[in-house]
Amino acid sequence: MKVRHVLGISGGKDSAALAIYMKTKYPDLDIDYYTCDTGKELDETYQLIENLEGFLGKKITKLKAVENSHLDPFDYFVKFKGYFLPSSLVRWCTKSLKLEPFERHIGNDPTVSYVGIRGDEEREGYISTKSNIQSIFPFRKNIWSDEVIKKALVNSNVERMLDLFSSIDLENRSARFLELLGQPIKIDFPMHQKHSLLLDLNVRDFNRLVFAFLKDTDYPLSLENQFPLVEDDSNLVRDDIFRLLEESGVGIPDYYKKMPFEVNGEKGEYSRSRSGCYFCFFQQRIEWVWLYEQHPDLFFQAMEYEKDGYTWGQNESLAELIKPERIEQIKMEFIQKTKGIKKQSPFLLDILDEVEEVGCAACFL
Repeated sequence: MKVRHVLGISGGKDSAALAIYMKTKYPDLDIDYYTCDTGKELDETYQLIENLEGFLGKKITKLKAVENSHLDPFDYFVKFKGYFLPSSLVRWCTKSLKLEPFERHIGNDPTVSYVGIRGDEEREGYISTKSNIQSIFPFRKNIWSDEVIKKALVNSNVERMLDLFSSIDLENRSARFLELLGQPIKIDFPMHQKHSLLLDLNVRDFNRLVFAFLKDTDYPLSLENQFPLVEDDSNLVRDDIFRLLEESGVGIPDYYKKMPFEVNGEKGEYSRSRSGCYFCFFQQRIEWVWLYEQHPDLFFQAMEYEKDGYTWGQNESLAELIKPERIEQIKMEFIQKTKGIKKQSPFLLDILDEVEEVGCAACFL
C-alpha cells in the first residue's frame, strides 16, 4: 500500500516553519498539506496560509468539520452542544474541529503525520491515536513518538535490537552503544535515560535501528523501504523557527509582534502568543486584554458566546475582565511577572511561555 505523508498547518509559527523545512530539505517527499478551518481564526492566520501556499507551490487542503451548513464549524457545534463552551477540561473543540476532520481526511490509509514540536520542547502534543497514523517530529533530535520508543526499548525487545545492531548498516558500531543497547531497563536505569544516552552517542544509528525495528510492526513506516529522516540529526529550537519564517519570505504573523502598553507609569509589551481561534479559552488574561484593545470587534463577538453561566475563563466573564480597574490590574500583574524573566530572554514569546500556561498543541503549533 502507498503511504501518505501529511503535514497540518495550524496558522502558528511552528507548523508553518515545519512546512518550509520539509519542502526545502526533503523536496522529493510528496507531502499533503492541510489545515482545519474553524471559521474563527484571526485574519493573520489566513494570510499566513496564503503566504505558505505561494512558497510551497501547492494548495493547502482546507478541512471543515461540518459541510453544507450556513454556520461556521465552531458555531454549528456550540449550538449543537447547547452553548456549552469548550474549556481546558473539556476540549471538545480540539476533538470535533481539528482531530476528527483530520482522521476523516486520512481514512484508513497508512499515513505519516509530521508534527512541529521543537527540540526545546518536552511534549508530544494532541496527536491521533489511530493505528494507521504514525507521528514523526522532524525538529527534534528524537523524531519518534513515545509509543514507538517504548516498544523498541522495552526489555522484551533487547535481543531483537541487539540482532539488528549486528545485521544492519550503521555509521559506528561503538562498544558503548552496544553496551547501552543491551542494558535492561530498571528502576535506577529508566527508559528515558537509556534513550537519551543512545541519542547522545549517535542519532543516525539509533534512527536506523528503530526504522529496522519497525519493519516487523504494523506502523505505516514498516511499508517504506527507506525514510530520509532517519539520516537527520537536526535539533531546531525557537530561534531556528523564526529564521526559517523570515528567510523563506513567508514571514511571521503580525499577532506575534510585540505591542507596547503603559499603566501607572510602568511600561510593558504584549501580543498573542500562539495561533488558534480568537476566543480560545487557553488565552491568558493579558492576551484577552490584547484582543480587546487590538481587535475590539472580535472581543465583543467572543462576549456574545458567554451565556447561561458559560464563560471562556474560569470564575470571570469577559464583561468583568474589561472593567478599567481590572485591565489595569491584569497589566500590572503581567509587568511584575515578566520583570525577572526579561533578564533571561528578550523575546515576549519566551516570557509568555514562562509565566503563562501552555495551550493545546493541536491548535497552537
